[in-house]
Amino acid sequence: MSSSLPYRPNVGVALFNASGHVLIARRIGDDGPEIVQPGCEWQMPQGGIDANEDVEAAARRELYEETGVSSADLLGATEGWLTYDFPPYDGPPHRLAGFRGQRQRWFAMRFHGDDAEINLKPPVDAPPEFSEWRWERLEATVELVVPYKRRIYASVAAAFARFARPA
Repeated sequence: MSSSLPYRPNVGVALFNASGHVLIARRIGDDGPEIVQPGCEWQMPQGGIDANEDVEAAARRELYEETGVSSADLLGATEGWLTYDFPPYDGPPHRLAGFRGQRQRWFAMRFHGDDAEINLKPPVDAPPEFSEWRWERLEATVELVVPYKRRIYASVAAAFARFARPA
């Protein structure tokens, strides 16, 4: 991606259960420059921030749209913004092609619902992004995500380590 392109404003959510594990989901496929590589299909919920949208509100909306979860309390957020560049992309025109990568603010939330609340079928008219989900150790997510996001996941794991123990 060209370094002259802007970063897309984005949020990510580390949703912790009572055991201190985070929710991760397996990506179904690529989303333009957001490619999925074999063995690296897992990620935490994330998505774009709408124009004039509050950043925490965007995190809650993305969490709900991607997982159906609304039973979550805010624990904390990363200091400032974290960025990653998309890998080279020469595919068909795509909504993310005007960006060099993503500028993210991450939120830690504690899930206080029942696992039955988790639903990967979007409540909006959009195709699902994920095929399955599970609870995982926060530090293990770094090796499960695509390589171009690993630096971000390592930063998130360090920032939210205090939440990764039983509540």
